Amino acid sequence: MLIGELSRRTGVNTHQLRYYEAQGLLEPRRAANGYREYTDDAVLTVTQIRKLLDAGLSTQDIEYLLPCATGAGPDLEPCPELLDTLRARLHGMDQHITTLVRTRQALHAYIDATEQRVSPQPQDSGVAALEPAPA
Repeated sequence: MLIGELSRRTGVNTHQLRYYEAQGLLEPRRAANGYREYTDDAVLTVTQIRKLLDAGLSTQDIEYLLPCATGAGPDLEPCPELLDTLRARLHGMDQHITTLVRTRQALHAYIDATEQRVSPQPQDSGVAALEPAPA
């Protein structure tokens, strides 16, 4: 099948499919006219790539893991260093989340402190504040 058909069958635009090819994730044959020709297996491969990307893996990670992927899930077969790669990626995400939470807390603290400085301070009595001071 040509790249346009693969795009239609997977819902992935042709630009992304070319990117996957450039990253070594897809390997089409080239016809005599230079057109990319994909096998039916490419549909499954693109589905696996998309799901692994959705899991937060980089194309470099996916290039390494793709030979271990089976089915549309994809299921990952135990390959050398597979778990190490996945755990390293998860650890990096956990560190990023920790940083984001810390940053979020700091921003909330700045907002709270600033809002307290802007809000009017309560007075002894709301009525007294409206009456003019004696002359």
